[in-house]
Amino acid sequence: MATDQIQKQFLELIQDNAGLIHKVCRLYCHSTEDRQDLFQEILAQLWKAYSQFRDESKVSTWMYRIALNTAISGFRKQQRRIITVGELPAESADLQEHGILEQKERLAVLQQAVTGLSDIEKAIVMLYLEERSYQEMEEVLGIGQSSLRVKMNRIKEKLRRHTGQA
Repeated sequence: MATDQIQKQFLELIQDNAGLIHKVCRLYCHSTEDRQDLFQEILAQLWKAYSQFRDESKVSTWMYRIALNTAISGFRKQQRRIITVGELPAESADLQEHGILEQKERLAVLQQAVTGLSDIEKAIVMLYLEERSYQEMEEVLGIGQSSLRVKMNRIKEKLRRHTGQA
């Protein structure tokens, strides 16, 4: 197949699945600049691996595997920083009446709790929230389904403790 055709297919694949890559970047990087850097690194790794993709798994599974491995491996280690969830902006009394402020506060606490998880735990949470099956998670992460179920239960307990819902 011609190089131009391969590049065109790859670009279409990226356009169709850019949201997947952005989710990984948002999960592992908190500044816009870091997200952009990670996005570029993931694209580079996807391009390197594209010639070996043989349709033996779903495209999304293959992309998740590469994106998560890129985020968890060397790139993230270069970005060691302490991340905190910023304060929420002041809200009007009207919003408080409708519970929106309370919902934002709970979401901020949950986001902070997820930030405190290990890289693998974050990946498991993201795939779980994406409603991926344990079989797909096993393919992406290389962790057996029974181990994934145990890890997921432990993660849920950690998040409950951190958010005060124990």
